[in-house]
Amino acid sequence: VLSSSLPRLVREFVAQNNTSQIKHVIQILSQEFALSQHPHSRKGGLIGLAACSIALGKDSGLYLKELIEPVLTCFNDADSRLRYYACEALYNIVKVARGSVLPHFNVLFDGLSKLAADPDPNVKSGSELLDRLLKDIVTESNQFDLVGFIPLLRERIYSNNQYARQFIISWILVLESVPDINLLDYLPEILDGLFQILGDNSKEIRKMCEVALGEFLKEIKKNPSSVKFAEMANILVIHCQAADDLIQLTAMCWMREFIQLAGRVMLPYSSGILTAVLPCLSYDDRKKNIKEVANVCNQSLMKLVIPEDDEMDEAKQLMTLPAEPASEESLSKPEAVSSGDSEVDTTALNQLLSFPCSSERIQVTLNLDGIVQVLDCHLHDTSIGMMTRIAVLKWLYHLYIKTPRKMFRHTDSLFPILLRTLSDESDEVILKDLEVLAEIASSPAGQTEGHGPSDGADVRPSPVELHVPARAGQPSSSGTKGLECSPSTPTMNSYFYKFMINLLKRFSSERKLLENRGAFIIRQLCLLLNAENIFHSMADILLREEDLKFASTMVHTLNTILLTSSELFQLRNQLKDLKTPESRNLFCCLYRSWCHNPVTTVSLCFLTQNYKHAYDLIQKFGDLEVTVDFLTEVDKLVQLIECPIFTYLRLQLLDVKNNPYLIKALYGLLMLLPQSSAFQLLSHRLQCVPNPELMQTADSTKPGAGYKRTAASNIDYTELLQHFEKVQNKHLEARHQRAGRVEQLDRRVVL
Repeated sequence: VLSSSLPRLVREFVAQNNTSQIKHVIQILSQEFALSQHPHSRKGGLIGLAACSIALGKDSGLYLKELIEPVLTCFNDADSRLRYYACEALYNIVKVARGSVLPHFNVLFDGLSKLAADPDPNVKSGSELLDRLLKDIVTESNQFDLVGFIPLLRERIYSNNQYARQFIISWILVLESVPDINLLDYLPEILDGLFQILGDNSKEIRKMCEVALGEFLKEIKKNPSSVKFAEMANILVIHCQAADDLIQLTAMCWMREFIQLAGRVMLPYSSGILTAVLPCLSYDDRKKNIKEVANVCNQSLMKLVIPEDDEMDEAKQLMTLPAEPASEESLSKPEAVSSGDSEVDTTALNQLLSFPCSSERIQVTLNLDGIVQVLDCHLHDTSIGMMTRIAVLKWLYHLYIKTPRKMFRHTDSLFPILLRTLSDESDEVILKDLEVLAEIASSPAGQTEGHGPSDGADVRPSPVELHVPARAGQPSSSGTKGLECSPSTPTMNSYFYKFMINLLKRFSSERKLLENRGAFIIRQLCLLLNAENIFHSMADILLREEDLKFASTMVHTLNTILLTSSELFQLRNQLKDLKTPESRNLFCCLYRSWCHNPVTTVSLCFLTQNYKHAYDLIQKFGDLEVTVDFLTEVDKLVQLIECPIFTYLRLQLLDVKNNPYLIKALYGLLMLLPQSSAFQLLSHRLQCVPNPELMQTADSTKPGAGYKRTAASNIDYTELLQHFEKVQNKHLEARHQRAGRVEQLDRRVVL
């Protein structure tokens, strides 16, 4: 009856334009059959509704709601055969109605998305036929309601069912291919879901999702001006930290393109981007692709920071630059900093981004606080790799170069970790760390009022600094301003002296650092900063150091560097002649600290050609406690005399008449040495000293002939000698005290 009489009856009603009767027939088919409790009745109702739709023809569009709703209800039927009949019935209804079904697209899509995951293969096959038909209709039509569909797509895209995911991706690919449908405008709504689908266990689904994301990225490159970069920045930040390699690589590739296409639009999200990118820089070859893309992201982001970012106060800054491609909508989402939280960080809501299309200008605020916080956290994290630490230090150096005024607001908080980083195992890390510290110590911005110590009074002892108590007759720590900024290096700021104090504190607390890296660190600093200021300030600090043993060790280290390092060639030449007031002042400053170590004091006198004073010092050695360490240092000094650095000294041995105290000083060293290889070496050298009578020439008998080095003016050598005796007496007292404590301890052990 349904197959023959119903279509004829419906056609008659259509011919009569009897809509009430048509609705009545459809209602009966729906209520009494399709929604019946009896399976056979439901089957008949579905067949009847399909037949009714065919009979209605083009007029079926007027009754689609009444025709579709009962069929969709049967999609949830427990009987798989009825679900199949429902698919077949809806297929016939849609086939007849064609474009008229688009107003009902959302309910159709919702029903199909459920059938896509149906366990029955026949039902799934039937739903696929219906799905293809619906896709053809959408592709052909220009009346698709994308705005109304997006909320449903956003909801369904988070399904965990593989078939449902495949269904979703297939529809996204179809919508992308339709020229009249601009899905790119709504990409922020579905991008997160796409990246989650990219992590599906099915290779086929992952491949489909890759294709979809690839198509979107191509479209972004073609039309960057219509892309809402800022609305998707945090989504990419989250997925750039994914555990799945494919998700992470894809998100990182998107981030690379976003930074290059959007430019400074991405700056407000810099801290989140760095949180995601920096750890990737230490990946091994197993994740080489991710590492390479992350490196490009890092470099591109760094280039976006410019000197103009330092010009105005951060709270009021409105940087105006030529616009990069961006959307016309206001973008104000803040950055996501935390790697474990997918929610947007509301602390950055005050970041202002606006894109006025009329003037084509862009206003961006650099959130330096957030960037520095991320960099600081990475430096504190001991588990991060070497390349990440290097990248962090490069960022800090770059920020100090581009935005020094703002960076010095963070220097006090960064300073301790930068000092601790000097203990890093990697030489490359230490080199970059020294570059940052050197920039802090030499930047003119560091002298600005309110950024750290502006005079010596601020360089006072603290828990993280050397204790340098003032002594009678010596300038106090509050009088060190001249050392912080000497006339020869006007760029040295108030952080320079603070740096020197804390560096020596580091060496004092970590003797292995001094032994293994001390010379390396100081030599590099002499390249990065002014060598004279470094030695002058360290000597001044060591002069008031209470740990005399450390002071002696540190002076020996500095002296070895001074005498042997190629980096200090100019400083050695400056000290060799003592022709200028600055060089004489430096000599006196070094001498007073060098007195902590008798042998280094003599070597300094040899370097500065103060041979008479060197001889006077060696005469005082008879009153000192001669230990194995003392003799070892004398041995090393003899070895140094044979080095190229003291070539001029050896040549002066030819002029016996004008250098008697040089020969006496060398003989004094010889008398101190036991019969050893050093003794033999120096003895052979002195045996080569010519007889002064044999060296007489016609010219040498003339008045003023030959060269005689006179003592440098304005230097009180008597006072220097007294200072030497005073320091050595303190060292002797300290050794006796240590020996006494050891003896008491031994007695307690015996008792």
